[in-house]
Amino acid sequence: MRSRAQRKAFVECEYAWRRADTCWVPPLRRDQYRLLSATRNPFLSFGEIGLYLARRGGNVVGRIAAVRNPRFNQHHGTRDGFFGLFACIDDPEVARGLFQAAASWLGERHLTSMVGPVNFSTNYECGVLVDGFELPAALLMPWNPPSTARLIESCGFTAVQDLHAWEWECVPKQPRALGRVAAAVARKGDVTVRTVDVRDFEAEMRQIRDLYHRAWRHNWGFVPMTDREFQQLAVQLRPVLRPELALIAEVAGRPVGFALTLPDLAPALRAAGGRLHRWGLPTGLARMVRASRKVRRGRLMALGVVEEYRNSGVLPALLAETERTVRRLGYESVEISWVLEDNQPALRSLRAVGCHRTKTYRIYRRELRHSSG
Repeated sequence: MRSRAQRKAFVECEYAWRRADTCWVPPLRRDQYRLLSATRNPFLSFGEIGLYLARRGGNVVGRIAAVRNPRFNQHHGTRDGFFGLFACIDDPEVARGLFQAAASWLGERHLTSMVGPVNFSTNYECGVLVDGFELPAALLMPWNPPSTARLIESCGFTAVQDLHAWEWECVPKQPRALGRVAAAVARKGDVTVRTVDVRDFEAEMRQIRDLYHRAWRHNWGFVPMTDREFQQLAVQLRPVLRPELALIAEVAGRPVGFALTLPDLAPALRAAGGRLHRWGLPTGLARMVRASRKVRRGRLMALGVVEEYRNSGVLPALLAETERTVRRLGYESVEISWVLEDNQPALRSLRAVGCHRTKTYRIYRRELRHSSG
């Protein structure tokens, strides 16, 4: 896919199909075009994508991206390929054609499997929603109709990993178990939780990146972020970041964990409708700003503790400080997303603080040697 018209069709089709879906959050179009730009998306400085459209009678009826991520395969010692940005009308024939095109592209690059949806690594949006369709998507989380998972499964894919979203109600008082652990940690005095220093924002973000890599390196699907990838993420998040919700835990002055919560600006993005400007006027931006003032919800998007400190009370201390802050800010709830289905230490902590699971996002896999279209 080379022409501007084709790329425009690739981006715009989802807006047309999802316009009536009130739980879908339309991303800003400028961000979608940047995602596909070889000069503006740092992933494409080392990774490679093949974009495909399906048409019927001149109309776009489906799209898919085939993805080669050499950093993932180097980290895991695999030859996995990926698919992402999958959207399709509810038609198995169209889905089969799209997956066959992606499989051929990946096979030409000597990859042996197709895993997804992943846009374009687990450091970006990933997973297909398989329950919780009635709930609005949170900030930077996907939403799709129930037909999407059925189409993927009809093309020979099997589930390989589930990612869960958890809801944390902030109105009730802090659960006793969390309060006791956090108080005990505070009495010992060896764990401190501080907010990031915005005066040295770049250094603080490098600290969080280092903690993220150390805490997540053995997790399913993990791939280290490059300097450029993390820098772009920091630039993207800085305008919406509340410094008091960006926390670093230290033991004897040594950083050992972090928690990053953002205001859930999904309602503001829905108000903008995918555009900040229309006809040269900042109409979408104005609607987005007005809607953002009513946000009373957060999204805890990243939480990690380095392995040697996971049983030392660091995680409860981070959660306790997050809970105090979101309540002070007037938030009513926080979505914690996403959490791997087999991350037992995190799941125990979430249950202890009274969270309940609300959504499941699924990653699928198909071996390419069995691919028949």
